Amino acid sequence: MLHTTRSRRGMAVSPHHLASQAGLSVLKEGGGAVEAAVAVAATLAVVYPHMNSLGGDSFWVVTRPGHEPVYVDACGRAGAGVNLALYRDQGLSAVPWRGPLAANTVAGTLSGWAAALAAAPSRLPLARLVEQAIGHARDGVVMTESFSDTLGAKRAELEGAPGFADLYLPGGAVPQPGTVLRQPALATTLERLAGDGLGDFYRGGLARDVAADLAAAGSPITLADLEAHRSETTVPLRLLLADATLYNSRPPTQGLASLMILGLFDRLGLKEAEGFDYLHNIVEATKQAFLVRDRYVGDPAYMTIDPQALLDDEAEFDRMAARIDPKRALPWPQPPSAGDTVWFGAIDSEGCAVSAIQSTYFEFGSGVVSPSTGIVFQNRGASFRIAEDGWNALKPGRKPFHTLNPALAQFDDGRTMVYGAMGGEGQPQSQSAIFTRYARFGQTLQQALTAPRWLLGRTWGEESVTLKLEDRFDPAVVQALRNAGHNVELLAPFTATMGHGGALVRHADGTFEGAADPRSDGAVAAW
Repeated sequence: MLHTTRSRRGMAVSPHHLASQAGLSVLKEGGGAVEAAVAVAATLAVVYPHMNSLGGDSFWVVTRPGHEPVYVDACGRAGAGVNLALYRDQGLSAVPWRGPLAANTVAGTLSGWAAALAAAPSRLPLARLVEQAIGHARDGVVMTESFSDTLGAKRAELEGAPGFADLYLPGGAVPQPGTVLRQPALATTLERLAGDGLGDFYRGGLARDVAADLAAAGSPITLADLEAHRSETTVPLRLLLADATLYNSRPPTQGLASLMILGLFDRLGLKEAEGFDYLHNIVEATKQAFLVRDRYVGDPAYMTIDPQALLDDEAEFDRMAARIDPKRALPWPQPPSAGDTVWFGAIDSEGCAVSAIQSTYFEFGSGVVSPSTGIVFQNRGASFRIAEDGWNALKPGRKPFHTLNPALAQFDDGRTMVYGAMGGEGQPQSQSAIFTRYARFGQTLQQALTAPRWLLGRTWGEESVTLKLEDRFDPAVVQALRNAGHNVELLAPFTATMGHGGALVRHADGTFEGAADPRSDGAVAAW
């Protein structure tokens, strides 16, 4: 029996147990869900450095009783000097995935923390929220198998990035599981932020140090780019279902696709989970949503549709659902997207709930490390196209397309649910698995997280558009999918390819339940 964690006072969940515990300690001291989530975020940047850092972007959905949900977009823009000539003059037809030219957008994560904290009452000082992260950075953290394996697999493409080997390859070797990794420069950076405020990263002494290190490395991001950065606080996208309202992130993220999958799925009238009808139809709903995403979604300043208007268009949803063949798979040659990320969530006893996600895009991002601050910088701008116009074309000041999208649901019966997962193309698909299994087919949260998952699209580090299934699915279902035209690829029973997910629910009676993904190093922390 898979048991969901239950409690009465509050919960935090993340893909690393130390981060979840950091969030719990804040809740136990009287901090709210947003403060707990910031503690989780800070700790994750230290203990899970292959998946996120202070040098990436973040997105937040926050809700609290009596207030409209708040969405925080902490996406960094391309620098003012990041233009086509920068790459074409060096004979490049694409933005490199690694190295200083991949570090071409401002890191928005810390501005996201500040905006999220401003969205709810704060009770504890920032120094308390980052206290455990500082300790783990200063004293060291025992590296996980996930970290060691990822570093070993990506070493060849990362070790040449400025500053990377000095921090992550001590003595020229890949740290083995159990090795203690110390990050004293990052500890000092967190202490500076605690003392001078999160804005110091953009408009202070820390900003000047970061800009100097980036310039020395060859990144086009300047102090002026950091000073110009602002996060944006608005309302999240919303989808109305018969029994719940779902919320997710706005463009340039793929939150629209995540909501569309669930809106389409609800129209298909399925009565069971795990069989052919469930898998086939949810995959086909995903294809329809991805077609919209890939055609329209990017920097909102360049989009030609209103995403909320599309979600409100019942007739368009009906037309899209009618395109799904219940017996045959739509051919799927679409290009894949990449991404490595952390999702985390927290809910407090007063009903404030947070669904958040932060990322450096690929594992370790650009690989560029600022030696004076210990921060590794993202490569989200590697997704830009070297093209004059069109979808996600490189332009100074443009936001890149993001796979990140935190999810939150409010049920008509009084439940609030936060849920999500990392994993590029897999994020909307893992969200659909978690939500439908729990909300539509009565599985516990832990069953919904543990049950075998699927992924249409890219696996980590590979270009692949197959329908990948964990091999715990019924062989008869797998064969039926193949017979229907799906290009099925079987993977290990529990594989990180499917992403690291999590979910929390607060019930109307004030009790909580939560679940962490067995594919991660995570845990639910509750009291």
